[in-house]
Amino acid sequence: MAGMDDGSILDRSGKPYKPSATRAYSQTLRSYVLPTLGSRRLDEVHRADIQDLVEGLRRRGLAPSTIHNVLDPLRVLFRRAVRRDEVLIDPTRGLELPAVRGQRDRIESPENARKLLEALPDDERALWTVAMFAGLRRGELLALRWVDIDFDGGVIRVERGWDMYAGEIAAKSKAGVRAVPMAFPVHRELRELKRRSRRDGDDLVFGRTSRDPFFPSTVRARAMKAWKAAGVDPITLHEARHCAVSFFIASGLDLKQVSTWAGHSDIRTTLNRYGHVIPGSERDAADRLTAYLAGPTVARTVAHPGDSAESPAVAGLDEYRYRDSNPGFRRERAAS
Repeated sequence: MAGMDDGSILDRSGKPYKPSATRAYSQTLRSYVLPTLGSRRLDEVHRADIQDLVEGLRRRGLAPSTIHNVLDPLRVLFRRAVRRDEVLIDPTRGLELPAVRGQRDRIESPENARKLLEALPDDERALWTVAMFAGLRRGELLALRWVDIDFDGGVIRVERGWDMYAGEIAAKSKAGVRAVPMAFPVHRELRELKRRSRRDGDDLVFGRTSRDPFFPSTVRARAMKAWKAAGVDPITLHEARHCAVSFFIASGLDLKQVSTWAGHSDIRTTLNRYGHVIPGSERDAADRLTAYLAGPTVARTVAHPGDSAESPAVAGLDEYRYRDSNPGFRRERAAS
């Protein structure tokens, strides 16, 4: 563990372990592994010993996902031991493990997302708006500085993360360094926050001071109080990120771009983790499929005249023609 802490031992991708990962591994070893196997050398630990550990954890009622997490630091230790010829066989391989039942992450509809944001006090709304509509991770929100906000370019530049013990750290991965587009609500709330806070440059955007990051527990408590008063179901920052990436996907944006904006190294991560159907979108999907099957015909829909600043709902009905049968449903106004 000392080598993981000082950076001399690297992860499977050849990068130093994050401080949060080394802390989690240390805590897991102390809580679950060392009481049973701590007195043995690595070459004295066999597959049956680890299988017994797994079955003991199951009898204690630990969730399958927790049991898999318990094995993670053991896998790291034995993988390194095999490479260094300290053991011949990795005893963490070939185990009988409980299946992890995947749980869907909570995804709100855009309407419910707006209700959650509207219930918050003005000083709290910008943080949750960026999480909900730009999809930054909690550590990225903690480390965000005003120099990273490009209002003219309409993007948030994610350059770093934050560890609550180690302070400012590098981004989670190479893919974590990215530029995320700002939807209008994000742009508006950040503009207003900057005006109120009078911060700029290297000042933290959401810090409790210009140099000290916010306390996630405090931010959560204030939001919970507001949502309880408004009678809406609360959400976490992590769940808000899930919503953002799913909004990107549901709005028909290019999946490779969505993966980049989410900070994922592999597009499969984006699809597997965030490609959920947003509640209430089935009717819209049915309408889009019907229009696609009907071919490039003239259709009636809610229109947004080009010379109008009003939303489509306010502007009323007009005729649109489908330019082609692209599933993205690009439309142009029909010639009158």
